[in-house]
Amino acid sequence: MKVALIQQSNSADVQANIAKLEQNIAKVAAEGAELIVLQELHNSVYFCQTENPDIFELAETIPGPSCTKFSDLAQKHGVVIVSSLFEKRAAGLYHNTSVVFEKDGSVAGKYRKMHIPDDPAYYEKFYFTPGDLGFKPIDTSVGRLGVLVCWDQWYPEAARLMALAGADMLIYPTAIGYESSDPEDEKQRQKEAWVLSQRGHAVHNGLPVIAVNRVGYEPDPSGHTGGITFWGNSFVAGPQGELIVRAGEEEVNLVVDIDIKKTEAVRRMWPFLRDRRIDAYQDILKRYID
Repeated sequence: MKVALIQQSNSADVQANIAKLEQNIAKVAAEGAELIVLQELHNSVYFCQTENPDIFELAETIPGPSCTKFSDLAQKHGVVIVSSLFEKRAAGLYHNTSVVFEKDGSVAGKYRKMHIPDDPAYYEKFYFTPGDLGFKPIDTSVGRLGVLVCWDQWYPEAARLMALAGADMLIYPTAIGYESSDPEDEKQRQKEAWVLSQRGHAVHNGLPVIAVNRVGYEPDPSGHTGGITFWGNSFVAGPQGELIVRAGEEEVNLVVDIDIKKTEAVRRMWPFLRDRRIDAYQDILKRYID
Protein backbone atom coordinates (compact mmCIF):
# COMPACT_ATOMS: atom_id res chain seq x y z
CA MET A 1 0.00 0.00 0.00
CA LYS A 2 1.26 3.49 -0.84
CA VAL A 3 1.08 5.94 2.05
CA ALA A 4 1.67 9.69 1.76
CA LEU A 5 2.86 12.01 4.51
CA ILE A 6 2.37 15.74 3.92
CA GLN A 7 4.81 17.80 5.99
CA GLN A 8 4.26 21.53 5.58
CA SER A 9 4.57 24.90 7.30
CA ASN A 10 1.50 26.92 8.22
CA SER A 11 0.61 30.60 8.33
CA ALA A 12 -2.17 32.54 10.03
CA ASP A 13 -4.13 32.40 6.75
CA VAL A 14 -6.38 29.35 7.15
CA GLN A 15 -7.57 29.36 3.56
CA ALA A 16 -4.00 29.54 2.26
CA ASN A 17 -3.04 26.57 4.44
CA ILE A 18 -5.97 24.55 3.13
CA ALA A 19 -5.17 25.52 -0.46
CA LYS A 20 -1.59 24.30 0.00
CA LEU A 21 -2.88 21.05 1.45
CA GLU A 22 -5.22 20.66 -1.50
CA GLN A 23 -2.31 21.02 -3.92
CA ASN A 24 -0.17 18.55 -2.00
CA ILE A 25 -3.00 16.02 -1.75
CA ALA A 26 -3.39 16.20 -5.53
CA LYS A 27 0.35 15.68 -6.00
CA VAL A 28 0.65 12.59 -3.81
CA ALA A 29 -2.57 11.12 -5.19
CA ALA A 30 -1.05 11.44 -8.67
CA GLU A 31 1.94 9.45 -7.36
CA GLY A 32 -0.37 6.61 -6.40
CA ALA A 33 -0.96 7.29 -2.70
CA GLU A 34 -3.90 5.36 -1.30
CA LEU A 35 -3.68 6.69 2.27
CA ILE A 36 -2.77 10.33 2.98
CA VAL A 37 -1.90 11.48 6.50
CA LEU A 38 -1.94 15.15 7.45
CA GLN A 39 -0.25 16.86 10.41
CA GLU A 40 -1.97 17.89 13.63
CA LEU A 41 -4.25 20.98 13.41
CA HIS A 42 -3.23 21.44 9.79
CA ASN A 43 -5.68 24.26 9.00
CA SER A 44 -3.99 26.87 11.18
CA VAL A 45 -0.90 27.81 13.08
CA TYR A 46 -0.35 25.88 16.31
CA PHE A 47 -2.41 28.27 18.40
CA CYS A 48 -1.78 26.62 21.79
CA GLN A 49 1.32 28.73 22.50
CA THR A 50 -1.01 31.11 24.35
CA GLU A 51 -4.37 30.97 26.15
CA ASN A 52 -6.66 33.19 24.10
CA PRO A 53 -10.46 32.81 24.21
CA ASP A 54 -10.77 34.37 20.74
CA ILE A 55 -9.05 31.28 19.28
CA PHE A 56 -12.20 29.23 19.88
CA GLU A 57 -13.59 30.96 16.80
CA LEU A 58 -11.34 28.65 14.74
CA ALA A 59 -13.21 25.56 15.95
CA GLU A 60 -15.69 23.81 13.67
CA THR A 61 -18.49 21.35 14.12
CA ILE A 62 -18.17 17.85 12.69
CA PRO A 63 -19.63 17.74 10.08
CA GLY A 64 -18.75 21.26 9.05
CA PRO A 65 -16.86 23.23 6.38
CA SER A 66 -13.55 21.40 6.75
CA CYS A 67 -15.25 18.02 6.75
CA THR A 68 -16.97 18.97 3.51
CA LYS A 69 -13.67 20.10 2.00
CA PHE A 70 -11.65 17.01 2.89
CA SER A 71 -14.54 14.71 2.07
CA ASP A 72 -14.64 16.22 -1.42
CA LEU A 73 -10.87 15.80 -1.80
CA ALA A 74 -10.99 12.17 -0.68
CA GLN A 75 -13.74 11.43 -3.18
CA LYS A 76 -12.12 13.43 -6.00
CA HIS A 77 -8.81 11.59 -5.72
CA GLY A 78 -10.11 8.22 -4.52
CA VAL A 79 -7.94 8.23 -1.40
CA VAL A 80 -8.31 7.75 2.34
CA ILE A 81 -7.40 10.95 4.23
CA VAL A 82 -6.49 11.23 7.91
CA SER A 83 -7.25 14.82 8.91
CA SER A 84 -6.86 16.73 12.19
CA LEU A 85 -9.45 19.33 13.21
CA PHE A 86 -10.30 21.67 16.09
CA GLU A 87 -13.74 20.29 16.90
CA LYS A 88 -16.57 22.31 18.44
CA ARG A 89 -18.78 19.68 20.01
CA ALA A 90 -20.99 22.08 21.97
CA ALA A 91 -20.75 25.53 23.50
CA GLY A 92 -17.69 25.42 25.75
CA LEU A 93 -16.80 21.86 24.76
CA TYR A 94 -13.98 21.38 22.27
CA HIS A 95 -11.73 18.53 21.16
CA ASN A 96 -8.57 17.93 19.16
CA THR A 97 -10.09 15.45 16.72
CA SER A 98 -8.81 13.35 13.85
CA VAL A 99 -11.43 12.62 11.19
CA VAL A 100 -10.78 9.87 8.66
CA PHE A 101 -12.41 10.12 5.23
CA GLU A 102 -12.99 7.09 3.05
CA LYS A 103 -12.27 7.02 -0.69
CA ASP A 104 -15.90 7.77 -1.47
CA GLY A 105 -15.85 10.84 0.75
CA SER A 106 -17.76 9.31 3.63
CA VAL A 107 -16.54 9.64 7.21
CA ALA A 108 -14.96 6.33 8.18
CA GLY A 109 -14.58 7.40 11.80
CA LYS A 110 -13.01 9.85 14.19
CA TYR A 111 -10.66 9.85 17.15
CA ARG A 112 -10.54 12.49 19.87
CA LYS A 113 -7.09 13.12 21.36
CA MET A 114 -6.95 11.41 24.77
CA HIS A 115 -3.77 12.79 26.34
CA ILE A 116 -3.79 16.59 26.58
CA PRO A 117 -0.53 18.38 27.48
CA ASP A 118 -0.16 21.56 29.49
CA ASP A 119 3.41 22.79 29.19
CA PRO A 120 5.05 26.11 28.32
CA ALA A 121 4.10 26.89 24.69
CA TYR A 122 1.77 23.84 24.62
CA TYR A 123 -1.26 25.04 26.61
CA GLU A 124 -3.67 22.52 25.17
CA LYS A 125 -5.73 21.95 28.31
CA PHE A 126 -7.13 25.47 27.88
CA TYR A 127 -8.61 24.47 24.51
CA PHE A 128 -9.25 20.73 24.45
CA THR A 129 -11.32 18.34 26.51
CA PRO A 130 -9.77 14.84 26.67
CA GLY A 131 -11.30 12.41 24.21
CA ASP A 132 -14.08 10.04 25.15
CA LEU A 133 -14.11 7.67 22.18
CA GLY A 134 -11.48 5.32 23.57
CA PHE A 135 -8.65 3.66 21.69
CA LYS A 136 -10.58 2.09 18.82
CA PRO A 137 -9.15 1.55 15.32
CA ILE A 138 -11.04 3.05 12.39
CA ASP A 139 -12.00 0.59 9.67
CA THR A 140 -11.22 1.75 6.13
CA SER A 141 -10.71 0.25 2.69
CA VAL A 142 -6.92 0.33 3.27
CA GLY A 143 -6.97 -1.32 6.69
CA ARG A 144 -7.77 -0.72 10.34
CA LEU A 145 -6.15 2.57 11.28
CA GLY A 146 -4.98 3.05 14.86
CA VAL A 147 -5.20 6.84 14.82
CA LEU A 148 -3.75 8.71 17.80
CA VAL A 149 -2.66 12.37 18.06
CA CYS A 150 0.66 13.96 19.09
CA TRP A 151 0.97 13.79 22.91
CA ASP A 152 -0.61 10.32 22.71
CA GLN A 153 2.62 9.15 21.06
CA TRP A 154 4.49 9.17 24.36
CA TYR A 155 2.15 6.64 25.98
CA PRO A 156 2.80 2.93 25.34
CA GLU A 157 -0.62 2.12 26.81
CA ALA A 158 -2.37 3.95 23.96
CA ALA A 159 -0.38 2.16 21.27
CA ARG A 160 -0.88 -1.23 22.93
CA LEU A 161 -4.64 -0.77 23.29
CA MET A 162 -4.91 0.12 19.60
CA ALA A 163 -2.88 -2.98 18.76
CA LEU A 164 -5.04 -5.19 21.01
CA ALA A 165 -8.13 -3.83 19.25
CA GLY A 166 -6.78 -5.04 15.90
CA ALA A 167 -5.12 -1.98 14.39
CA ASP A 168 -3.09 -2.66 11.23
CA MET A 169 -0.92 0.41 11.78
CA LEU A 170 -0.43 3.29 14.23
CA ILE A 171 -0.83 6.84 12.92
CA TYR A 172 0.25 10.01 14.74
CA PRO A 173 -0.63 13.45 13.34
CA THR A 174 1.73 15.74 15.26
CA ALA A 175 2.78 19.32 16.04
CA ILE A 176 6.03 19.34 18.00
CA GLY A 177 9.20 21.37 17.83
CA TYR A 178 12.07 23.16 19.49
CA GLU A 179 11.50 25.85 22.12
CA SER A 180 13.96 28.61 21.32
CA SER A 181 15.56 28.84 24.77
CA ASP A 182 16.67 25.19 24.86
CA PRO A 183 20.36 24.56 24.08
CA GLU A 184 21.18 22.75 20.86
CA ASP A 185 22.11 19.43 22.48
CA GLU A 186 18.82 19.38 24.41
CA LYS A 187 16.88 20.08 21.21
CA GLN A 188 18.48 17.11 19.51
CA ARG A 189 17.82 14.83 22.51
CA GLN A 190 14.15 15.77 22.44
CA LYS A 191 13.81 15.14 18.72
CA GLU A 192 15.53 11.77 18.82
CA ALA A 193 13.51 10.72 21.89
CA TRP A 194 10.36 11.53 19.89
CA VAL A 195 11.45 9.27 17.03
CA LEU A 196 12.74 6.54 19.33
CA SER A 197 9.57 6.41 21.41
CA GLN A 198 7.37 5.80 18.40
CA ARG A 199 9.75 3.30 16.84
CA GLY A 200 9.45 1.47 20.15
CA HIS A 201 5.67 1.31 19.72
CA ALA A 202 6.27 -0.32 16.33
CA VAL A 203 8.55 -2.96 17.87
CA HIS A 204 6.41 -3.67 20.95
CA ASN A 205 3.28 -4.15 18.87
CA GLY A 206 4.66 -5.49 15.60
CA LEU A 207 2.97 -2.71 13.62
CA PRO A 208 4.00 -0.02 11.14
CA VAL A 209 4.02 3.49 12.59
CA ILE A 210 3.30 6.67 10.60
CA ALA A 211 4.14 10.02 12.23
CA VAL A 212 3.51 13.32 10.44
CA ASN A 213 4.80 16.58 11.94
CA ARG A 214 4.71 20.19 10.76
CA VAL A 215 7.73 22.39 9.96
CA GLY A 216 8.60 26.07 10.11
CA TYR A 217 8.88 28.77 12.75
CA GLU A 218 5.77 30.06 14.50
CA PRO A 219 6.22 33.01 16.90
CA ASP A 220 4.64 33.21 20.34
CA PRO A 221 1.92 35.89 19.98
CA SER A 222 2.38 36.84 23.65
CA GLY A 223 6.12 37.37 23.29
CA HIS A 224 6.75 35.43 26.50
CA THR A 225 8.82 32.83 24.65
CA GLY A 226 10.84 32.82 21.46
CA GLY A 227 8.21 30.74 19.67
CA ILE A 228 8.48 27.22 18.31
CA THR A 229 10.49 25.89 15.38
CA PHE A 230 8.72 22.70 14.39
CA TRP A 231 11.25 19.99 13.63
CA GLY A 232 9.40 17.97 10.98
CA ASN A 233 11.22 14.63 10.71
CA SER A 234 7.99 12.88 9.71
CA PHE A 235 8.68 9.19 9.29
CA VAL A 236 7.39 5.70 8.68
CA ALA A 237 8.76 2.79 10.70
CA GLY A 238 8.17 -0.88 9.97
CA PRO A 239 6.99 -3.46 12.53
CA GLN A 240 10.50 -4.07 13.80
CA GLY A 241 11.09 -0.35 14.26
CA GLU A 242 13.10 -0.09 11.05
CA LEU A 243 12.96 3.36 9.44
CA ILE A 244 11.42 3.10 5.99
CA VAL A 245 11.54 6.83 5.33
CA ARG A 246 12.34 9.94 7.39
CA ALA A 247 12.07 13.58 6.38
CA GLY A 248 14.24 16.47 7.42
CA GLU A 249 13.07 19.88 8.61
CA GLU A 250 11.83 21.19 5.27
CA GLU A 251 8.44 21.11 3.56
CA VAL A 252 8.10 17.79 1.76
CA ASN A 253 5.66 15.18 0.58
CA LEU A 254 6.70 11.59 1.21
CA VAL A 255 5.13 8.67 -0.64
CA VAL A 256 6.22 5.24 0.53
CA ASP A 257 5.14 1.62 0.29
CA ILE A 258 4.26 -0.22 3.49
CA ASP A 259 3.38 -3.90 3.83
CA ILE A 260 0.81 -4.46 6.58
CA LYS A 261 1.02 -8.22 5.97
CA LYS A 262 4.52 -8.17 7.43
CA THR A 263 2.97 -7.89 10.90
CA GLU A 264 2.03 -11.58 10.84
CA ALA A 265 5.60 -12.70 10.09
CA VAL A 266 7.11 -10.39 12.72
CA ARG A 267 4.68 -11.44 15.43
CA ARG A 268 5.45 -15.09 14.77
CA MET A 269 9.13 -14.36 15.49
CA TRP A 270 8.48 -11.98 18.40
CA PRO A 271 5.21 -13.14 20.01
CA PHE A 272 4.91 -10.34 22.53
CA LEU A 273 1.12 -10.53 22.57
CA ARG A 274 1.28 -14.26 23.32
CA ASP A 275 3.59 -13.81 26.27
CA ARG A 276 1.86 -10.91 27.97
CA ARG A 277 1.15 -11.62 31.66
CA ILE A 278 -2.36 -10.23 31.71
CA ASP A 279 -2.88 -11.88 35.11
CA ALA A 280 -0.18 -9.68 36.67
CA TYR A 281 -0.78 -6.20 35.27
CA GLN A 282 -3.48 -4.89 37.62
CA ASP A 283 -1.21 -2.22 39.07
CA ILE A 284 -0.94 -0.52 35.68
CA LEU A 285 -4.28 1.11 36.51
CA LYS A 286 -2.76 2.95 39.46
CA ARG A 287 -1.36 6.46 39.10
CA TYR A 288 1.76 5.36 40.99
CA ILE A 289 2.71 2.28 43.01
CA ASP A 290 3.57 3.56 46.48
